[in-house]
Amino acid sequence: MTFPYKLVATDLDGTLLREDDTVSERTREALAAATAAGAAHIIVTGRAVPWTRHILDDLGYEGLAVCGQGAQVYHAGEHKLLTSLTLDRQLAGLALSKIEAEVGPLHLAASRDGLEGEVLVGPGYQVQEGPLPYLFVDDATEMWTAPLNKVYIQHPELDDDALAFAARAAAGSLVDVVMAGAGVVEILPLGLSKATGLSLAARRLGVKAADTIAFGDMPNDIPMFGWAQHGVAMANAHDDLKAVAHEITASNEDDGIAVVLEELLRSAPVQPAR
Repeated sequence: MTFPYKLVATDLDGTLLREDDTVSERTREALAAATAAGAAHIIVTGRAVPWTRHILDDLGYEGLAVCGQGAQVYHAGEHKLLTSLTLDRQLAGLALSKIEAEVGPLHLAASRDGLEGEVLVGPGYQVQEGPLPYLFVDDATEMWTAPLNKVYIQHPELDDDALAFAARAAAGSLVDVVMAGAGVVEILPLGLSKATGLSLAARRLGVKAADTIAFGDMPNDIPMFGWAQHGVAMANAHDDLKAVAHEITASNEDDGIAVVLEELLRSAPVQPAR
């Protein structure tokens, strides 16, 4: 059997993971079949490594993972950080000043760099319910005392799309701004995206964009879809991602990744025996 792609790139939240943070048996089997047919699987997530490692370990995943919106390439089998790009804190501070000058005070959180980097949460920032660890700080200035890979911003009145749009308009020449999920708007190093991280990981595997199928659900997946040969949006995806997708599959709750991979496997030509 010849699988049509050499690389399957999957986002994590809202794509590979169901709402309970698990991966269905059907999706696990479809990914295993795709890799058995010759494709590599790379997880590409906005989560930094400390918020991703436990999921990769649970999956028995030992390959490369792109974390932190492309900032980190992580070798899951070796528990080793291969590359890591940090956010210029002075530039980020200037960007936040420009954004606040337009929209008023923001609530902040920040993700520290490294394998053990904590997520620090400042006053007023609303943390989503769930198992992911974070450290609350009374004084937001504590966030800036060590290298960061991203800063999270929230606004008391603006919704995610409006905040991301306003932040991009105010500071888009200094930093990148992405909306990565409900209540998750992030400030990143300028030019960083899932596509830059995925291209680095793919190069290590000797795989090209033309050999890649990518799955995602949020606007931060748009660059990855632009890089890959074929982009598949989940049924639960943001409208902005659906607008640029080559295909829309079932939701993350309904095994959307498996639906596509199973069809590709069924239609893959069988190599004749020698």
